[in-house]
Amino acid sequence: MKLNDATNEDRKCLDHSQALRPVPGPVFVTGVWRSGTSLLYALLNRHPDVGLFYEGDLPVLRPMFQIRYSRRNWLRRWEYWNAGVSRHGLDPSRFPASIGSLAEAAEAAGREYCRKKGARIWGCKSPSYYDRLVQLARDFPRARFVVIWRDPEEICRSIVGAAVHSRWFAGSGMMHRAILACETLKKQCDALVSLGVPVHQIHYKELVGDTAKTMRGICEFLEIPFVSAVTSLEGADRSAVFGGAHHSMVKGTRIVSSREHKETLSPRLERKIRQYKALWKTGAGEDWLLCRYLSDVCETTPSKRERLTDSLFFSLLRLKDDAPRIAFSVLPMWVWRLYRLVKYRDPAFAKDHNRAFIDDPAPKKRQQYVANRQDT
Repeated sequence: MKLNDATNEDRKCLDHSQALRPVPGPVFVTGVWRSGTSLLYALLNRHPDVGLFYEGDLPVLRPMFQIRYSRRNWLRRWEYWNAGVSRHGLDPSRFPASIGSLAEAAEAAGREYCRKKGARIWGCKSPSYYDRLVQLARDFPRARFVVIWRDPEEICRSIVGAAVHSRWFAGSGMMHRAILACETLKKQCDALVSLGVPVHQIHYKELVGDTAKTMRGICEFLEIPFVSAVTSLEGADRSAVFGGAHHSMVKGTRIVSSREHKETLSPRLERKIRQYKALWKTGAGEDWLLCRYLSDVCETTPSKRERLTDSLFFSLLRLKDDAPRIAFSVLPMWVWRLYRLVKYRDPAFAKDHNRAFIDDPAPKKRQQYVANRQDT
């Protein structure tokens, strides 16, 4: 946020903020895909004290820092993976010549990004962290976590719309992945709380319904002064956000709960979601923030057999997600370039990363998804 755009109240808060001691640990913002993490990122990064990466995802490349030749070229690999360096405008020459661990690399990158902005709090926003919060807490003992929840039925409707513009969301098993990820994230949050790790949880409806109150609560949690800038998207820096029409709402200027046109779900998928919502309300009740806002709950819960089958399928999906990350971390770069050349049939993409190319689904795949989007 530019100082000449701040209100008098904001300037007083800025003066007070600069007198505070530097923050030693990072902040990780996470939630299930399409749950509002990008909106929360855009708002929180408007605070002059906060400098979060947008899906930097270095922690998902953990094996890269366990192998000497990969660790030596971690910046180049990170850039090739998701353009993390260029998207955030980082200068590779300012990094230490030798990095010994994931924690060192993430902190060096995070603090460099904060230095550019003049912020004190470094960290990252990414849905990819939903199943690794405990590991992040081990890597960063002083880390704090902000978790956002959203009704899985709304999440799946949002995925249907996003799938038209994104290869990732058009992929098979995405709906199943989103539903079961809610349970995994809940277990991770509970584990953090039991370990005494600072966790602040909000709901998507709270964020869009009373943005000022919700952001004030987050500022209190982070022990930074509240500034009015964090309640508006106007002037927010979205330069690190990936391209694609499915990011159009976060790149806008208004905070809206959802699009005017709501996507429809198949009766089968809708029933599955509502059965799981009934299961969660029965098991966790009001203790789980997500359950306090659940509606349209089914009268029955999934059978034990269905839950076992769903769990096994979800485990396979997670393995599918992790396999490319591990392969990219350990294989020589030329192997990965060859793989991308064969998969995407684009020499320019194989040489230099282009996330926009990945996000835009192939016409044939887009047509197939639109035709079959009622399936789970």
